[in-house]
Amino acid sequence: MTSLQHPEAIRHFQSLCDACQELTSRFHSPSELRLYADGYLHALRRAGDLDSRELAKLEMIVERWIMDPSSFIGPDGDLRTLYEHPQQY
Repeated sequence: MTSLQHPEAIRHFQSLCDACQELTSRFHSPSELRLYADGYLHALRRAGDLDSRELAKLEMIVERWIMDPSSFIGPDGDLRTLYEHPQQY
């Protein structure tokens, strides 16, 4: 089963989604989003707030989600320029 059932796991996923979207709107790259998500998940593991099955599901879902560019909206709303900095004149 790959869907989250535990309300706390769902809240963590939503929080991580919101944070990554905010980082994307400031032109952070996919590798930087991955580092952020890895740190977030590491903190959850250390805190021990979720049981190991829910944490494993959360990690699997985040892995698929964060690597899919269609998960994000670019700063200008255009997916083609999702990770490109605007031209400075």
